Amino acid sequence: MKANNMNHPHHSFIATPQDLDPQPPPPPQQSGADTATTTAIQRYHPQPHPVQPQPTRRPRGFAATMSNNTNTTTTSTPPPKSRKEREKEKERTKLRERHRRAITSRMLGGLRQYGNFPLAARADMNDVLAALAREAGWIVETDGTTYRQSSQPPPPAANLPNINHYNNNTSNMGAYPVRSVESPLSSSSWKNCSTRSSVDCQPSDLRINETLSPASLDSVVVAERDAKFDKGTSACAINSPECFGADQIVQDIHCGEHRSGFQGTFYVPVYVRLATGLINNICQLVDPEGIKDELQHLKSLGVDGVVVDCWWGIVEGLNPQKYKWSGYRQLFDIIREFDIKLQVVMSFHEYGGNDSGGIYITLPQWVLEIGKSNQDIYFTDREGRRNTECLSWSIDKERVLRGRTGIEVYFDFMRSFRTEFDDLFIHGFISAVEIGLGASGELKYPSFSERMGWRYPGIGEFQCYDKYSLQNLLKAAKLRGHSFWARGPDNAGYYNSKPHETGFFCERGDYDSYYGRFFLHWYARVLIDHADNVLSLANLAFEDTQIVVKIPAVYWWYKTSSHAAELTAGYYNPTNQDGYSPVFEVLKKHSVTVKFVVPGLQVSYHEIDDSLSDPEGLSWQVLNSAWERGLTVAGQNAQSCYDRDGFTRLVEIAKPRNNPDHCHFSFFIFQQPLPSIERTICFSDFDCFIKSMHGDPSNSES
Repeated sequence: MKANNMNHPHHSFIATPQDLDPQPPPPPQQSGADTATTTAIQRYHPQPHPVQPQPTRRPRGFAATMSNNTNTTTTSTPPPKSRKEREKEKERTKLRERHRRAITSRMLGGLRQYGNFPLAARADMNDVLAALAREAGWIVETDGTTYRQSSQPPPPAANLPNINHYNNNTSNMGAYPVRSVESPLSSSSWKNCSTRSSVDCQPSDLRINETLSPASLDSVVVAERDAKFDKGTSACAINSPECFGADQIVQDIHCGEHRSGFQGTFYVPVYVRLATGLINNICQLVDPEGIKDELQHLKSLGVDGVVVDCWWGIVEGLNPQKYKWSGYRQLFDIIREFDIKLQVVMSFHEYGGNDSGGIYITLPQWVLEIGKSNQDIYFTDREGRRNTECLSWSIDKERVLRGRTGIEVYFDFMRSFRTEFDDLFIHGFISAVEIGLGASGELKYPSFSERMGWRYPGIGEFQCYDKYSLQNLLKAAKLRGHSFWARGPDNAGYYNSKPHETGFFCERGDYDSYYGRFFLHWYARVLIDHADNVLSLANLAFEDTQIVVKIPAVYWWYKTSSHAAELTAGYYNPTNQDGYSPVFEVLKKHSVTVKFVVPGLQVSYHEIDDSLSDPEGLSWQVLNSAWERGLTVAGQNAQSCYDRDGFTRLVEIAKPRNNPDHCHFSFFIFQQPLPSIERTICFSDFDCFIKSMHGDPSNSES
């Protein structure tokens, strides 16, 4: 059970009469004898001093963070949120609460079924903690007081000595592990945790007495944390007693448990994808010193290598077959100085959007000029809107790019890279080359384009309405003997439709009709043929080099019969078909490595919503289908932020414990969070993740 999924017990406070009634009513009229008696009593038992008004409690947690941000940024009242923003926030809050309740329900169900815990139907986390503590041999009283069987019950919380007594006590101490920060804080795209996280990530010399009850321990933690924040919000010195944080103690214990749990497992190399924007649009390296600092931090963390995107729109940006690699040469020389490996990505797609941090990389300008007069070189939806993220696969063999086909353009680019950096290939510095095969570099149609208005969990739209695709479809329909099938479905909905709202994707819809099966088979075959054609030339350009292909994770609507989102993305994978098998047969033909995008933790919030998503089920199908065909499989995280539980989940997917054939990832690519995400990654979490991925170094495999 993961500690951060549990609710912390509430603090107990003893209310004094002054707190309950700070201004008592006037005393009743007394007789003379009573007045004399009262005077005598006051003479020998003087009354305490009047109760001073209590200072306002310093806010903690999220309230403290918001208060600090407000005081440091501006003193003016922030503008009120719009009605739409408030509604979105309410929906997110409801989603998080539903997710929390779902996790609690599963935990309770598992404990009842597999652990024989006698938990009530509406048990809460206090009941779970008490049951686990009793199972471990502890005594748990009805008021929550917890202690070992061999220990005496602790005194009441009100009689506990001050915290210094427990700091100096040398008996009955629980030795909690103390971790060190192995590298300084980095600059550039590697940022430190938030102010509070940076404090909590510091190690501590404090030890806790095992005989403390949970309520007493909370009081100690609150008192110490209050003292810490009273000193200011800046990070404390390492190993300073003021840097104690209860969350960090729990994280340190878990890190030790996770590392020990993966010791002796396979060595999975970890690569970090460098942020886009290191090379500007005229192929010049930006901020070389900042890159050196970042590489130094990554190396100190034990990272095996880095991944760099080589953008077609930059290198061949102005004129066809005029390649400029100067910025990449300078970058690769810097990376080589740090003696870490390098993977490169042949990026034939566009980059940019709301989450790109202002960085925008288009297709080459000379290609855009062609597109002004011939817009059918782009993917096109049913309404005739063009998507310029990448070139349509229908022109792979059409000479519409100034006398060259799409396949020839890709091959010339790859061959130029291989010739320019021949020395790096000879010395084995470049360990792998990833080939971009579609939107976002993934092997998929651009059916989920946000620029077209798509939002999760929309089913997307088919992208086959340019004239070259329709000509191809007509040819396939005539070969089948039904030329009237040379059309796209007219009842497949729109980008943000749901399957049951359409006639094509609904239960027993047209997707499973004779025409539907023909169209979906053709649509998926175009994707497979594109991969086959490009990879054939990639193996020629990068002979004896590991080739990587990126497979997307389209997990929403996976629990429906049609799998609508996968169908529009080009994977013919309804419940009665295996859409990944023919794709992997082609990839096996070219001996490539399959890199699967592991869905991030944020998808768990959608498991119980109306998108009927199943990221675990999709991951299981894709990974096992690839492993069963003998393919080498690698992984990459979704572009989001991870905490320690998220990192542990990635390790468990990379090295599944219950796989009878001991299959595991050959390497893992860590993609840094988007610039728009405010929360950043704590180094201690990432350091723990790398150690878990590496397992026991003595049992390493490359």
